[in-house]
Amino acid sequence: MTKELEALLTELYVLVDDQVVEPRHGRGRRPELSDSELLCLAVTQMLLGFHSERRWVRHAQRNPDLRRMFPYMPQQPGYDKRLKASRGLLCNTIRVLARVCPSWSDDLWITDATPVPCGTSRETVKRSDLAGHAGYGYCASYSRYYWGLKLYLVCAGDGMPIMWCLAHPKIGEREVVAALLEHDRHLIRDGQVMLADKGFSGKDFAATTAAHGIELLRPDRKDETYRHGNLGGVRQWIESVNQTLKGQLDLEQHGGRTTHGVFTRVAQRLLAMAAGIWRNWATGVQAKRALTAYDH
Repeated sequence: MTKELEALLTELYVLVDDQVVEPRHGRGRRPELSDSELLCLAVTQMLLGFHSERRWVRHAQRNPDLRRMFPYMPQQPGYDKRLKASRGLLCNTIRVLARVCPSWSDDLWITDATPVPCGTSRETVKRSDLAGHAGYGYCASYSRYYWGLKLYLVCAGDGMPIMWCLAHPKIGEREVVAALLEHDRHLIRDGQVMLADKGFSGKDFAATTAAHGIELLRPDRKDETYRHGNLGGVRQWIESVNQTLKGQLDLEQHGGRTTHGVFTRVAQRLLAMAAGIWRNWATGVQAKRALTAYDH
């Protein structure tokens, strides 16, 4: 484990313990692994590239550096159960990290959706606990069909998550993002600009964003008069954020088999990316989503 990763985990533990996890009161035995330590372990697992929780727990129990930082490591069933029960803490930590970063005050947000495959066989589709939540969708970037969910992300220019959710791939993108903006409307500031792609065209969605005080920027369609052009260079920002989640944090290898399992594993990856961006802001690293200093 590198010094950079150890420093990130130490600072993250202090932040989570001070601003996320509520102080424990009342009687009863305290857990041997605190919630703050659990969240730090979840981030470490993602940064070190362990898809399998069983392999991760086995590695953590045998690694002297990790045992020094986390004296108690539960078995895989206990670790999995604790993580799923901490979904709210994972989301709150992402929001706290975003608020303490300079990019929280950015006037420009970018949004897009990316597939989260959950199965590759017909038998999986028929037997999965995700039936009714997941569905078939088409990924234009890779020209392929998939069965699973879609991750919708509204983030700052550096990739720091502001809003996010998982949705059925058959639901329209404009409908999902409109609902997401309505749910988190208290985060929207006057004069906010949101960059999207051509899929977010339409008068109804433009009216929805305008009602929230958001100026919507998107590439022009071929049947429209010139307004913003193709915005190709700027659109690569959100594509690079998705690539960080897929390439460095292995979003498509999440391994979740239930709704809570998929949500938890996606939140882990978003939290790991947010923690890396937060740490890179503190240390002055130019590439804010650079995670190579923490992945070995």
